[in-house]
Amino acid sequence: MNVSQRATIIYIRTKFKLLSAISKKKAAQQAFQLFCTPPTRDRKKLPALFNEAEKLQFTFKEFDIVGFRWNKGGHKKVLILHGFESTAINFAKYVEPLVKKGYEVLAFDAPAHGYSSGKRITAIIYRDLIKYINEQYGPIQSYMGHSLGGFALGLALAEIPHDQHLRAVFVAPSAETNSAINNFFQFLKLDDKVRREFEKHIEVVSGRPVSWFSISRTLKAINAEILWIHDEDDQVTPYEDALKVKGENYSNVQFVFTRGLGHSRIYRDTEVIRTIVDFL
Repeated sequence: MNVSQRATIIYIRTKFKLLSAISKKKAAQQAFQLFCTPPTRDRKKLPALFNEAEKLQFTFKEFDIVGFRWNKGGHKKVLILHGFESTAINFAKYVEPLVKKGYEVLAFDAPAHGYSSGKRITAIIYRDLIKYINEQYGPIQSYMGHSLGGFALGLALAEIPHDQHLRAVFVAPSAETNSAINNFFQFLKLDDKVRREFEKHIEVVSGRPVSWFSISRTLKAINAEILWIHDEDDQVTPYEDALKVKGENYSNVQFVFTRGLGHSRIYRDTEVIRTIVDFL
């Protein structure tokens, strides 16, 4: 962590400490806005593979969404979903092997990410985007989602009609929103009173309690064959949450655990890529 990053963290923590002293509710509302705002936007130059793709653009809610399609008319369709603070471009290594399998490959930048517009994203917005893409470009037979993309995929599949022939890969998904909130509040160093207001605010804006935002809940409504890949050293989406889900013994979910790849390197790993492509 450099001097500038440390200074930014100190500023943010000081700001919320002062705001919390004035109003727990306002501090919680501001914290939620920060929680939904990617700290950076990855807009790296498009690699050749993406320049060769068919570019897709549409308006979804208030967002201008940018996406890419390869091998239009393939015998099956697969949708790749990136995580928080990421972009579709980061999954370039999956395109060629999936096309070789005959897939039509779709990948989009979520709102507030990559080349799509917007400043904030929520799991509900991402879920609804997945459902919209399936309606407009589907039916989609296979999905792959990393981190927030995996979590939003779980929310979407719980509501998209499908059967056991659909295949989905969750790579280091955010299994429990409670864990993400725990990490966030530890970072901000906010107290339990603000935390309670924060959870109330989530229920107001979404109509759902925090406990509803759980992959364990969604799996009860998902019939698809699922491959869940998680690293034991993941510092973003806890390995322990994945173990809890594994302990529930869902017959349609198989787990692969890695070590030393962390949260982001995992989906770039050659062996992981091969495992995912073979599964799909």
